[in-house]
Amino acid sequence: MVSTSQVPYVFADMIWPAAIVGERLRSVVPITAGLAVEWLALWLRFGLSWKKAIVVDVVMNVISAAVGAFAIPLLGLVWEVGPGVVIYKLFNIGTFNPITWSATFAIAVLTTTAIEATVVKIGFKISLSAQRVCILLAANSVSVALAFVSFWTNPRNF
Repeated sequence: MVSTSQVPYVFADMIWPAAIVGERLRSVVPITAGLAVEWLALWLRFGLSWKKAIVVDVVMNVISAAVGAFAIPLLGLVWEVGPGVVIYKLFNIGTFNPITWSATFAIAVLTTTAIEATVVKIGFKISLSAQRVCILLAANSVSVALAFVSFWTNPRNF
């Protein structure tokens, strides 16, 4: 029998920036703004009809939300135990610092863009040029930026 003193502690209440961002991305303002901006991008910049743009927009965002809910916090944790640890020791800083917040922003934007670009290309057979990927990247930056803004407008609600 193993005594509890021999079992390492596991902290279930760990928190890191990507875990918070993942939660904030699933709130009303970022979702609504993201849907609107991406619909406009698909309609006006991709040349889809407004109706097809709605379908593509909703489908890619549902899949992005489902996959991103796990991928963004997980990739943020990879940051924390990888490059983050080096940066924390090198600069003698903690987890919630400008470098990690910037990395978290990049992780969220790149992850959602990769998921949505895959859905557009494979699911809807729409060709993706570098310009179109950049359009999706910019559109995703809007919703992620709004999630970040929510930290200043409502910092305690997470």
